[in-house]
Amino acid sequence: MRRSLIQLRGRHGHTPTRVREFRFLPYVIVLLALTAGGERSIAQDQASFSSNTSANGVTDPCSDPSVHPAIKEAFHLVCAKERPPMANRVNQQVIVIGFVGGFVRRNDVKHPEVLFANYLRSRYGPMVHAAVFGNRETKQALEFIHESMGTNKDGSQASSEHKTVKIILYGHSWGASQVLEFAGELEREKIPVSLTIQVDSVRKRGQNDRSVPANVERAVNFYQRKGLTPGRPLIVAANADQTKILGNFHMTYKHEDIRCDNYRWLSRVLNKPHHQIENDPYVWDQIVTLIDSELSSQNRVEAVQSASHTSEY
Repeated sequence: MRRSLIQLRGRHGHTPTRVREFRFLPYVIVLLALTAGGERSIAQDQASFSSNTSANGVTDPCSDPSVHPAIKEAFHLVCAKERPPMANRVNQQVIVIGFVGGFVRRNDVKHPEVLFANYLRSRYGPMVHAAVFGNRETKQALEFIHESMGTNKDGSQASSEHKTVKIILYGHSWGASQVLEFAGELEREKIPVSLTIQVDSVRKRGQNDRSVPANVERAVNFYQRKGLTPGRPLIVAANADQTKILGNFHMTYKHEDIRCDNYRWLSRVLNKPHHQIENDPYVWDQIVTLIDSELSSQNRVEAVQSASHTSEY
C-alpha cells in the first residue's frame, strides 16, 4: 500500500539528550583510535572527480558480482524496480551529488552511498550526472557542479546558452550534514536545489544540519535514535514558502535485522543502528521513488510507502 509522505510530527520528542555514562568512554577511545589517520587517507585519495565514473570498476551494482553481499541486500528493492519510460523523463539535465560520512573515502565500495551513484547512472543513463564526495570535499563538489552546468567558477555562464538543471543532494551521517551545508553554498551562488535527502544526519562542528536553505525546493529526512551517533530527528525549512519538508521518518530496527558486515566489527558492536539505516533496503527504495518523481515529466509523485513496517528498537 502506498501512502503520501507525511511529516511525522509528535514522534521526535523534546527531552534533552541523555548524557552517556562514563563506562562508554573506553569504547569511544578505541573507536577513535581505529579511525585515526582517516583524514590523511582522504587527502591522499583526492583524485579528480572524474575518477568517480566507476568506483573500483563497478558500473552497475545490481549486476556486478564483485559487489559486497550486504550492499546487494541493501539495493535488492531498487534493483528490482522497473526503469522509468523514456517518454516520461524530464527533458533537462540532472545532477546528483552524494556525500559519504565520517572519514569514508568517496570510492569506498563498501558503503552504499558510493555505489548508489553508479546505480543512478545505470538507471537513468546520460541524463544524470552523478558523483560522490567526502564530506570535506566542498571545493571538488562545486567544481563538478560548475563543470556539469557549463558555468565558470564564479557561477557565471561559460557559454551564451543558459542551461537549466535539476540538482539532487543526498548523504549519510556527516555526509547528510554536508548536504545542507553544500545546499547553502549553492544558495550563495543563486543555484536552486530540487531535492535534499538526509540519512541519519549527524551534525558536524560549525554546521547546521537542521535548517534547510531556502533555495531547496523539497527535503526529506530519514533517521534512527540509537547507538553512539543517533541521527537528527527533525529538519525544518528556513523559509516555509520556498521549501517543502516531505517528512522526518523515524526508522527503528529492534525486530528487523539489517545486514551490516560491510562495516568494521567494532562499528557494528558500538553503533549498529547507524549502519542499519545506511543499509536499509526500504530507505534506498524510498530515495529512488523520490528521485523518480523528480525526473518524471508527468506530475511529480509524492507517494512513498509508509515507514510503519519498522518497530521500536
